[in-house]
Amino acid sequence: MAKGKGAGSLVADLVPAFLARRRADVAAIRDALAAGDFEAPRLLGHRLAGSATGYGFPAMAALGREIESAALRRDARAIAVAAESLESLLSRESPARAERRRLRVAVLEDDPDQLALERRWLESAGHACHGFTRSADLVKEAGRESFDVFVLDWMVPDMPGEVVLQWIRETLPERVPVMFATARDEEAEIVEVLGMGADDYLVKPLRQAEFVARVEALDRRRAAAGVARKTRVGPYRFDPAARTVSVDGRAVELAPRLYEIARILFEKRETLVSRGYLYEQAWGRPLEGGTRTVDTHVSRVRKALELDGRHGWRLVSVYQHGYRLEPARA
Repeated sequence: MAKGKGAGSLVADLVPAFLARRRADVAAIRDALAAGDFEAPRLLGHRLAGSATGYGFPAMAALGREIESAALRRDARAIAVAAESLESLLSRESPARAERRRLRVAVLEDDPDQLALERRWLESAGHACHGFTRSADLVKEAGRESFDVFVLDWMVPDMPGEVVLQWIRETLPERVPVMFATARDEEAEIVEVLGMGADDYLVKPLRQAEFVARVEALDRRRAAAGVARKTRVGPYRFDPAARTVSVDGRAVELAPRLYEIARILFEKRETLVSRGYLYEQAWGRPLEGGTRTVDTHVSRVRKALELDGRHGWRLVSVYQHGYRLEPARA
C-alpha cells in the first residue's frame, strides 16, 4: 500500500467498485420482485443503508432504508419506485459527483413536523430546502429570491395552495416547476390544479424516495428543455463537460466558482437572479451576513466575460435583489 494515503483517499479509491455493486443490487431487486421474493430486497436494502452511509452517500442510504421498509410491508410498488430512484441516482454518480446539480427548493407546508420531514429528505439528497408554514411568507420571499422548484401544500390557513400557484404563474418571469404535496386526493381537484399550471401532484402520506425523485425529475425536464440555451448564447459558448467558456472562439479561464456563477447567469438570462440563489449554488450553503462576497465574484465574471454590452449582453445589478443578464440595447 502506498504511503501517505489517508482514510478519505482510500474510500475514494473504493467508490467505483461500490457503485458497481449497487448497480448489480438494482438488477437483483428487480429479479426478486419478478419472482415474488421480498426477503432479498429487504436484505439488499438493509446492506445498502449501512454501506452507503459509510461511503458518504446519504441519499442512497435513505433509499436503502426505504427499500428495506417497503419489503417488510411487502409493498412491491414502493420497492420498484425506490429501485428506479436508486438507478437514477447511480446514473448520476461518478468521480465528478460534486458537479451534480444542487436544487434550491421552496416548500409550503403548515404542519411543522411534515415540513421538517420534507426538509430532511431534500437535504439528505444534497438539496437546499427553504420551508414556509404561511403562504404569505413564501410569496414575499419568492418575490425577491430565486428557486428551482416549488412544493406546495393545498390546505394552508392564510392562503390556499392553488392561490399561491396562481400567483407564481402570473407573477414570476421564469416558469419554475410546481409540485403539490397534499392530503387532498379527489380526482377533480388534482385535474383542477394541473390545469392551473402545476407540474406534478403527490398525495400524502409521502414516501421519501418518490418525493425526492419527483422533485429532481421536475428540474431535469426543465433543464432538458433548455439544453440549447445553456450551451451557446451569441458569441458565448459553454462546455459543461470541461467547464470552460469561450467568447468569439477565445477561451476564457474562470475559476470553478466563477464558472458556476457565469453558467447560472446565462442559463437564467433575462431573469432576475437573487444573490442568495447565486451563493447557495456556487458555495453550496445558505447566504449568511452580507452580500459583498457575491458582488465581488459577480464583478469578476462581468470583467472576465466582458459583459458590458460589447458582445451583445450586459450584466446589470438590480438594487437589493440581485443580477440580470440582458441583451444590450443598441
